[in-house]
Amino acid sequence: MTMPDNAPRLLILGAHPDDADFHAGGLAACYRALGYPVKLVSLTDGAMGHQTEFGPRLAARRHAEAAAAGKVIGAQYEVWRHPDGALLPSLELRCEIIAEIRRFRPDLVLTHRPNDYHPDHRAAGQAVQDASYLVTVPGIVPELPILARDPIVAYMVDRFTKPCPLQPDVVIDVTEQVDTIVRMLACHESQVFDWLPFNRGAAGSVPEASAARLAWLKDWYASLFRPVADRFREALVARYGAERGGRIEFAEVYEISEYAGQLDAARRERLFPA
Repeated sequence: MTMPDNAPRLLILGAHPDDADFHAGGLAACYRALGYPVKLVSLTDGAMGHQTEFGPRLAARRHAEAAAAGKVIGAQYEVWRHPDGALLPSLELRCEIIAEIRRFRPDLVLTHRPNDYHPDHRAAGQAVQDASYLVTVPGIVPELPILARDPIVAYMVDRFTKPCPLQPDVVIDVTEQVDTIVRMLACHESQVFDWLPFNRGAAGSVPEASAARLAWLKDWYASLFRPVADRFREALVARYGAERGGRIEFAEVYEISEYAGQLDAARRERLFPA
């Protein structure tokens, strides 16, 4: 695929393998369909996300699953070494994120909000927030050149309301990307067919046959993410108009961080194609 000149670059920093796919797989798929560079990163090794399998063996499995998910859209999917369930917004992690942002030079960075149900998600969001301005400071991580300006940092959607709900600064219609998102998620077999159904008391609902599993996964994804479009219907109508906005089934929603680059109309159009 030929990369367009001055193509925007997308970096997704999730806490675990599969976080990027769940919350931003549609935008990642849009970028790749346009030939734009995308990199997905899990800050932890994912070694605790299973009901019977833990440690290095699971970490290796999840690393392979992430790589396979990236291949679905032709993107690199990197898994870092920080322990699953024990991520902290440390100085070490902050410097690693600064280095990653400087190396990849993204125009847009996606991550979790600093308030979320999972401590690893909160740590990831806090660490990215702490790194945002510092990517422009030469004396910090001096072995890598600074960026000319902060990238836009946006928080991926969640359902939590304390201390405040997510603000829908950007909404995008990802209905056409749902099959791609589901194929990416299906690569994370240890999660979507093992751990998450078990954790939700629904392990017996997962079919054995591959085709049936994919259909089951699409239904499950729909049960989780159709409500997102309904929750942010007003914002979808404001962006797409009453006719299209009123019938959108699946949407991704992002809140722009105040701590990094600021989104003007030109950057909005460039970074959030729809």
